[in-house]
Amino acid sequence: MIVTVIFGSDGGATKGVASKISKKCQGRSVDIKAASQADFENCDLLILGSPTYGDGTLQTDWEENIDKLRGARLKGKKVALFGTGDQSAYPTSFVDAMGILFDEVSELGAVVVGFTETAGYDYVGSTAEREGQFVGLALDQDTQSGMTEKRVTAWLSKLL
Repeated sequence: MIVTVIFGSDGGATKGVASKISKKCQGRSVDIKAASQADFENCDLLILGSPTYGDGTLQTDWEENIDKLRGARLKGKKVALFGTGDQSAYPTSFVDAMGILFDEVSELGAVVVGFTETAGYDYVGSTAEREGQFVGLALDQDTQSGMTEKRVTAWLSKLL
């Protein structure tokens, strides 16, 4: 299975998670700034990741390069999402960027896989929560970094 992980990251936390995910599934990890249309399309599973900024926006590199995603042919493609956020500092917009990416890929006809349970998190609201589940893997590198390895491993075991 060919897996491509495309991410945006400033502080490095999301880049670290993207690297961890790609290593565990022998995939490749590509920064959104360097991503091409082929990176989005030429894989069996596309994994997209972004931190959430402030009151619930996409990371800057994603915002500046969102047309790369919008121009990709994703109809019927399996896409999984992960988001990093801080549920304590931003409890009303925890991993909202993942919800934004979900809406974008859904609009393109992608088949989103890898929904996860919301249990074990302490937040007030998230646009990444749909029908009682997160639309992908929610990670809090600030207050729950000790859970990351376990959560990534469990998530990938469902995806692969």
